Amino acid sequence: MSEAIAYPSEWYGVLTSWLYDRATRLTLDVLAAGPIPQHIGFIMDGNRRYARHEGKAIKEGHADGFASLQRILECLLKLRVKCVTVYAFAIENFNRTPEEVDALMKLLREKLIEISRKGQLLDQYGVRLNVIGERGMLPQDVQEIAQQVETMTEKTDRAILNICMPYASRNEIAASVRVVIDEKKSGITEHDIDRYLETNARGSPPLDILVRTSGVHRLSDFLLWQSCDTTQIQFTPGYWPDFGLRDLVPIILDYQLKCWNNKVQVALS
Repeated sequence: MSEAIAYPSEWYGVLTSWLYDRATRLTLDVLAAGPIPQHIGFIMDGNRRYARHEGKAIKEGHADGFASLQRILECLLKLRVKCVTVYAFAIENFNRTPEEVDALMKLLREKLIEISRKGQLLDQYGVRLNVIGERGMLPQDVQEIAQQVETMTEKTDRAILNICMPYASRNEIAASVRVVIDEKKSGITEHDIDRYLETNARGSPPLDILVRTSGVHRLSDFLLWQSCDTTQIQFTPGYWPDFGLRDLVPIILDYQLKCWNNKVQVALS
């Protein structure tokens, strides 16, 4: 009997990575054959509970959450989704322990710089970055980095990434109303408010899908105005750092099925 050939263990890692990349490409090619949403929002919930479940420090949970964002964002950009809006930091998150807030601010500094480097995600896919929210509440250096990245990407138009931090939807709506009032408009309409929302003023298309992870069924003051009756709202059970292509595929398929059903209903009417 011939002996089995022993291959170096690193070969298995390379093969596994190749197979995963190939499967990902094939999956995205299949999805790309159908209608693609133009704007998806994510409430990236569950980083802390994920960290506790995995026996990690809270800051590691947030770091793993950002890695998940990079993976999902790249998949969506390959599908030619025009705009992605993520809930990175709520205004009320400043009520967390100083240690956690400081760790989050450090992570934001590092990752804003990382994704904006030449050849990285924003540059590779021509993504314009918008930081949306009460920016004056951020540390000065984070504000400066955010402004630098926005300036670097302002002329790109293939896709948009809105990072909401620190953000609250009611604050965004109130700020829009104040702008309309300052223009001395009488008879304020929904269109007036919609036009001056920070997300919309930065060129974002209407919100097609809103996803919240971790099994919590609420919007937590995120994109309340934008989540109109045509927005598909999806609640998924897993924590955000575990969110991957296997979770994204049924969400996109559900969106495509609804689009096809709407076309059939129009054709039959």
